[in-house]
Amino acid sequence: MSEIREMPPKGTGGIVAGAGEGKRHSPLADFFIRLFKEKPLGTVGLVIVVFFLFLAIFADQITPYGMNESHVADRLQGPSTTYWMGTDNQGRDLLTRIIYGARVSMVVGLGATALSMVISIVGGVTSGFIGGKFDLIFQRFVDAYMVFPTLVILIVLASLTGQGITQITIVLGLQFGIVGIRSVRGPVIQVKSNVYIDAAKAAGCPLWRILWRHIMPNVMATIIIFATLRIPGIILTEASLSFLGFGVPPPDPSWGGMLSGSARTYMLQNPWIAVWPGLALAAVVYGSNMFGDAMRDLLDPRMRGGIGRYSGTKFQKIREKMVKKAEA
Repeated sequence: MSEIREMPPKGTGGIVAGAGEGKRHSPLADFFIRLFKEKPLGTVGLVIVVFFLFLAIFADQITPYGMNESHVADRLQGPSTTYWMGTDNQGRDLLTRIIYGARVSMVVGLGATALSMVISIVGGVTSGFIGGKFDLIFQRFVDAYMVFPTLVILIVLASLTGQGITQITIVLGLQFGIVGIRSVRGPVIQVKSNVYIDAAKAAGCPLWRILWRHIMPNVMATIIIFATLRIPGIILTEASLSFLGFGVPPPDPSWGGMLSGSARTYMLQNPWIAVWPGLALAAVVYGSNMFGDAMRDLLDPRMRGGIGRYSGTKFQKIREKMVKKAEA
């Protein structure tokens, strides 16, 4: 009977702790192990994202031709052994331009996401933690900004800053960052109302320590979710702006730009001009969304242990093993 009293409670914390005594992994290794075992679609998404990142980084070494190298005699060719994805109306290799387009999309997607998350975190954490009149006035400015149509604001900003990868990255980072302030502010207000925040204030903890040690870790799962979902949104927005002529200008190939202009003119003669950029966009957006969804499930503190980590039959076997050990 004494052994039974000394057993941990039936909550998931005791079970997971007992199950993990044999093997200990680093947090990063544990994350990837759980990703491969529990989230097959998330693993596929990670493979897709890493694949396009690899193409973006090593585009100069992978591509068989220059991104604007023209072969007029081979214009509007279909897929063949010479041109795996065919050629456009100027005789440029579509595979080469798709790979260089991945570089543009990844640079803009990751750069604008990083900038937007900095803006969202600084604005959301400051507004949510300070509260009061400052929060009220600050959020009214955010509301006024969100009233205007997103595409109109982006076109105006792109017209003011000019065209280019750097300019479009800054424009998209500002747009998504300001809109995301409210998404970060909500979880901060929820965490701020907990008792341990009041205890930290009573103990004399400095403001930076409360924000860094108590607020940020508890809203980090939400921030990661927003970041992973923001990447495909930014890539699609950049493609939309390039399609309208306000994004990355020629001669740099952009998937959105490849769907516009000559692609619409020669689409009936050579449908591959529009098919390959559209498939590349769809693949990146799908992979980013699947990987982001898996990260949410694995990194959210509310889903650690229990069903979040050991699901179904595995969880039941661990529990039965612990019960038998207690009865013995």
